Amino acid sequence: MNLVLVGPPGAGKGTQGEILSKRLGVDTISTGVMLRTAIKEQTEIGKNVEKIINAGNLVPDDVMVELIKERLAKPDCAKGFILDGFPRTTAQAVALTESGVKIDKVLSLEVDDDKIVERLSSRRECRKCGAPYNVISNKPEIEGKCDKCGGDLIQRADDNPETIQNRLNVYHEQTEPIKAYYEKKGILVTAQGEEKLEDTTSNVAKALGLEV
Repeated sequence: MNLVLVGPPGAGKGTQGEILSKRLGVDTISTGVMLRTAIKEQTEIGKNVEKIINAGNLVPDDVMVELIKERLAKPDCAKGFILDGFPRTTAQAVALTESGVKIDKVLSLEVDDDKIVERLSSRRECRKCGAPYNVISNKPEIEGKCDKCGGDLIQRADDNPETIQNRLNVYHEQTEPIKAYYEKKGILVTAQGEEKLEDTTSNVAKALGLEV
């Protein structure tokens, strides 16, 4: 399955992407992780987008399109993939279609803004591998440590209240309209994000027609 995950920041796209990755046997491609890795390694793209990301704004379309096209061309994507964080604008969605990439389903995770703010204040990610956690709904086995690689869990710089609100505004203005684009194509499905991880996972499975 070639799947796109859509939803506001903190809706649980990263967590559900990991769950679906294991269930479907395909890789999750998180542009957020890709960009933060580039920033950490201070690549050319990393240096250019560091200030943009930390302010909660979107990376320019042309940069994102080239980044994702390069990634999808790798052999491990031939059997399917899950896109988390791309497309984030209608222009990116159109560019993805025009590049010849086939998308089977677009899953929109629906969560209210007030719950998003609460969630993001408790979100953590692995400093080494970027694996997502939440100290309320998706705790690591060992506090402060990644289950996968043992790396330290950190709070992202863009998870402060002012930046969170800006990111939500950006999502509603620039990203949410892509739902209409994919709805017209007949491939949009929605799932409600719940307080309990297992309830959200069940809603996602139902939306995608998977056995619960």
